Amino acid sequence: MSGRKPYGPRQPGKRCHLAAYFPGADTTTVWTGPDAKSPIEFSSFEHLARTAERGLFDFFLLAEGLRSREHQGRIDDLDGAGRPEPLTVLNALAAVTGRLGLAATADATFNEPFELARRLATLDHLSDGRAAWHVVTSSDDLTGGNFRRGGYLDRADRYPRAAEFVATARKLWDSWTPDEAPRPFAHQGRYFDIAGEFTVPRPPQGHPVVIQAAGSGEGREFAAATADVVLARHGTPEAGRAFYADVKRRLAKYGRAADDLKILSGVTVVLGDTAAEAQERAATIRRQQVSPQRAVLTLERLWGVDLSAYDPDGPLPEFDPVADPRPARGRVRHGEAVATAGKLRALSKEKGLSIRQTVIETSARQSLVGTPEAVAAELARSVREDAADGFVLVPQLTPGGLDEFVDRVVPLLQERGVFRTEYEGHTLRSHLGLPGPVGTGGPHDDRTDHMTTGPTP
Repeated sequence: MSGRKPYGPRQPGKRCHLAAYFPGADTTTVWTGPDAKSPIEFSSFEHLARTAERGLFDFFLLAEGLRSREHQGRIDDLDGAGRPEPLTVLNALAAVTGRLGLAATADATFNEPFELARRLATLDHLSDGRAAWHVVTSSDDLTGGNFRRGGYLDRADRYPRAAEFVATARKLWDSWTPDEAPRPFAHQGRYFDIAGEFTVPRPPQGHPVVIQAAGSGEGREFAAATADVVLARHGTPEAGRAFYADVKRRLAKYGRAADDLKILSGVTVVLGDTAAEAQERAATIRRQQVSPQRAVLTLERLWGVDLSAYDPDGPLPEFDPVADPRPARGRVRHGEAVATAGKLRALSKEKGLSIRQTVIETSARQSLVGTPEAVAAELARSVREDAADGFVLVPQLTPGGLDEFVDRVVPLLQERGVFRTEYEGHTLRSHLGLPGPVGTGGPHDDRTDHMTTGPTP
């Protein structure tokens, strides 16, 4: 293991990392407001990315949508229409940004190592070392039906295939010599059997940064062995600290130090000049996030039957969810659905909540609601107390939902000394303070010119 310290109590002066997520098809996003813009026009991506770079964020993350959201054969038309391919958008953003990391979500279940490794290496070259890969997996055949082999991947195979996929991609990136000459590669494993020559020189970062979300024990172990960044989301500071300690302590098993892996917690933020104003804005946003139609559809996905006859302002169904006759298609198992429905009914009766109010109460929460000063203090405290190494901001609006945070909260974090005042390197690995792969040097690149941007327009 390297000379960096293993997991243990952190010293004063720990810095916060920030990233931005482009809001998409979920209940976080407000599509009905007058300030909401297109989720597929390039100007929307450009605005949010430029704002993130103005705020000196580490990276900008795009999700991947490999199928339309649907239920019982009906397309869900309550979300933004369309989901452009992430790497294509990020290659375009590389031309209009200079330091911001560019992270693409790409499924390890329905892609192939050579093709995806080539596209990621291309983005790393075009962006001068700013590419990242958010590794996700899928086990449902609704997605699988869009691909040649169809069907679905058994849940037990998701992480083993993903681990071999990442290892194979890294082997491809390593296949060029230091003097940029290609060498033959060969990989034979349980999921992939390929051989040939990789067509793109070694990426500027050596390997693009690997990002992963980890919740289960299996996911945490995969992250400790493989990832550079872990995405998490927790309801309480105590849960965040427990997750942080658990994942960091797993690293030593793989010869890794605590700083070799960054843990970023997803947060949404609602600001106000006073605490009361922020709470009022948050309540308005919650109502916009969960329309009456959205509330009923949310329950339909859990109950497994048509609930369109139910009044969104009325009580929840008294019967239990119906088992899906094709369980491989479902993302929620029947036993889990029955248990969740029971909890929702109990909450509804305890607080006298309607269907819509129950969905709002349980699914449309803002992580941080308050004045800029209070939000900055909470972010700094979470990093200082090892609940996270930083945060992924998930704005409610496309594309202007990040502007207020950059203008009002970032300067306060800088004043507290917990966030950078300039970019000190060019690559995403340098922003994150991550070590480079073997043969690429340390965590920082050797170019020393600084880029200073402020949170002002």
